[in-house]
Amino acid sequence: MRSKLIAVAIAAGLGVTSFTVAAAPAQHRATTTPAVSNSDVELLKAQLAALQAKVDELEHRTDAQSDINVSTGQAVEKATNVTAASDKKFAALEKAINNTTLSGKMYFDFTSIDQKNSDTGKTNASGLGLDVKRFYLGVDHKFNDVWSANLTTDFNYVSSDGETNLFVKKAYVQAKFDQAAVFRVGSADMPWIPFAEKYYGFRYVENTLTDRLKYGNSADWGLHLGGDIGSSKSLNYAVSIVNGNGYKNPGRSKGVDFEGRVGFVPFENMIVAIGGYSGHRGQETENTNAPNTAQRGDLMVAYASDAFRLGAEYFTAKNWNNVLTTATDKANGYSLWGSVAIADGVNLFARYDNAKLSRTLDRDNKDVYYNAGVEFQITKGFKLAGVWKHEKADKSVTTPVPLHVQNVKTNEFGVFGEVAF
Repeated sequence: MRSKLIAVAIAAGLGVTSFTVAAAPAQHRATTTPAVSNSDVELLKAQLAALQAKVDELEHRTDAQSDINVSTGQAVEKATNVTAASDKKFAALEKAINNTTLSGKMYFDFTSIDQKNSDTGKTNASGLGLDVKRFYLGVDHKFNDVWSANLTTDFNYVSSDGETNLFVKKAYVQAKFDQAAVFRVGSADMPWIPFAEKYYGFRYVENTLTDRLKYGNSADWGLHLGGDIGSSKSLNYAVSIVNGNGYKNPGRSKGVDFEGRVGFVPFENMIVAIGGYSGHRGQETENTNAPNTAQRGDLMVAYASDAFRLGAEYFTAKNWNNVLTTATDKANGYSLWGSVAIADGVNLFARYDNAKLSRTLDRDNKDVYYNAGVEFQITKGFKLAGVWKHEKADKSVTTPVPLHVQNVKTNEFGVFGEVAF
């Protein structure tokens, strides 16, 4: 279009020139040389053709540049769309990462054990060694303010019995409708043992009373509900309906077991709690009848602050180890513990347990345990403690005959540690 306009303009110019020459007076034309000769016209035409060629070339370049601009625009638009999609994916990934938390906790010790059986002498549990008793690795993901999920794996190795295991301890979906109503489906904390551990404060040194004597599970598969009641959180509760086999065995049983707890907080850091358990511990199946029901009652009074801890736990159990027998039995025991901060990051602690494990079938079946030590907070998430432990377990045996009381005494001394992140 531009080339045509230029050609028309030049042609018009030539026409005007010719018209001027033609319109001049005859006498003037006759006496003067023509203004434009044929050679001039031919030269002008050649210049015009050259000019037209350059205009065509310029127009071609302009069209090519336009195509480039269009392609560039399309590429920019495509890149913009890709960037927007990438930003969206990155935002989603960032949200997922921000809503996911990794955690871990390890209990370990390096100790010397001296264990003697009154009948046979020193046992194979004696010796010097390193134990990684627990290593938990957890993943928590929050979908929104109500829904979340947790997966916690558990690794342990005990040198005295050669056991090495890796298994799932907790795997649940949680719905937090309110601080007073937190619902979990799957393997989750049971109402009593983890609650008692929180006030005891030295789980890495030793399990709490019912956990140490195997009169309860710290986690199990089932339905769990709990929470804090009131703005001051002066009441708390937890109830679980579970398979009864514990978190290591999610197998199905004929019925379900029940465990519950109610806690009262009279003032900050203080707790008075009662709890109970009833069921067949996952041992009753469709083809296996359970004559007895395992039952346990719990009571705890404790105070826990940064300055000191003081607490007492009591349990009583019926038929805990006699679910599948016709015989019945009872057991009970108590635990006392305390600790005090003597310097920044340094605590002295001690504990005493006493339990009668068979009040009906074997009155000599008793367990006495105590420990003492000093704890050092090395850095955030890392504790070390120098500990001495003693345990004396008695029971009646018939080998070698005659019937007599056999006792196993265990003394352990060394360093215990906790790493948490």
